[in-house]
Amino acid sequence: MSHSTAENKLRIDKWLWAARFFKTRSLASQAVDGGRVHCNGERIKPARAVHAGDELRIRQGPYEITVLVRALSERRGPASEAALLYEETPESVAARAILKEQLKAEPAFEHKGRPTKRDRRHIIRFTEGH
Repeated sequence: MSHSTAENKLRIDKWLWAARFFKTRSLASQAVDGGRVHCNGERIKPARAVHAGDELRIRQGPYEITVLVRALSERRGPASEAALLYEETPESVAARAILKEQLKAEPAFEHKGRPTKRDRRHIIRFTEGH
C-alpha cells in the first residue's frame, strides 16, 4: 500500500508537534529516537510517515497515552484544532486516570537542601530518643 500524495502521509515528529504532544519538533524527534513513541506496536524513527488510522503509544513522564490518528496537519494550530487530529482510546483514558490517582495518593518527597538549626535539633532528639 503506497501513499504518494502529501495529504495521506506526514512525518511522525511533525504530526506530534502539530497535535501538541510536544512543544517543539526537536523534542518530538528526540522522543521518537528515545523509543518513547511507538506506531502500531513498533519502535519507529522520526522520519516515519504517519497515516490516518495509525495507533500511537506516546510516553510522557509517568503517563502512557494511546491515540488513534484521525487527521494530519502540517501546521500547529490552537489546542482545539490539535484535539481533532487524534482520538484517545478509552483504555488509555482509564489507565491515565488510575495512574493519576495513584500518584496523587503517594507522598511527594521534597528535599529542601540543608536542614535548619531547628531541623537538626529535631533529628538529634529523634536519634537519641529524647
